[in-house]
Amino acid sequence: MSNVKKNKIRVMIVDDHPLLREGIIKILSLEPSFEIVGEAEDGAQAIELARTTDVDIILMDVNMPNINGIVATKIIKKEKPGINIIALTIHNQEEYLFELIRCGISGYVLKDVRPDELIMTIKKIAKGQGFIPPSLTPRLFEELSRLSKQEVEVAEDYNLTAREQEVLQEMAQGLSNKEIGEKLFISEKTVKNHLTNIFQKLEVNDRTQALLFAIKHGMVITK
Repeated sequence: MSNVKKNKIRVMIVDDHPLLREGIIKILSLEPSFEIVGEAEDGAQAIELARTTDVDIILMDVNMPNINGIVATKIIKKEKPGINIIALTIHNQEEYLFELIRCGISGYVLKDVRPDELIMTIKKIAKGQGFIPPSLTPRLFEELSRLSKQEVEVAEDYNLTAREQEVLQEMAQGLSNKEIGEKLFISEKTVKNHLTNIFQKLEVNDRTQALLFAIKHGMVITK
């Protein structure tokens, strides 16, 4: 019994709107692989709960009273880097995307997301995959391009092997681990091993941060 519970993805919901919180909790509670371990109405409560609760993933609203989601994310990731945080926001808050990623979020979800997409995103991030909605990818690349013109970075390989560079390049095109393996004729497990090495060498924690690092440092070519 305890093993079943341990294998569940422990989720916390943070949002200042009670109705939205309750709605998300009801949706996620229907998924057998999830366990709701807490809820908070602002960043301050989220920080305290994260300190005392065993949680895998936090769904974090961006605009909240007292302490907003950006500040809360910075503090939580600094104290507990193993917690994955998914930013919850509305369309007109996309300007926060890059700042949130720099704070260490693993995913970014718009509040009008379909329930099945939200569940899928949580499961992906629980497996170590970052997630940015495809509709926001062009905006992200535009911001990175703007920053790269302000802060010129010299392209380096950071001691990546030729195969690791190939994996990184394919990841930049949006391919999943399975798709990368099929394209490079290697197993999905080998792809995961290469990604682990890449994360260590670039000193990042997940796919999203690795992609941002690689683009900013001229290590990959994006379409």
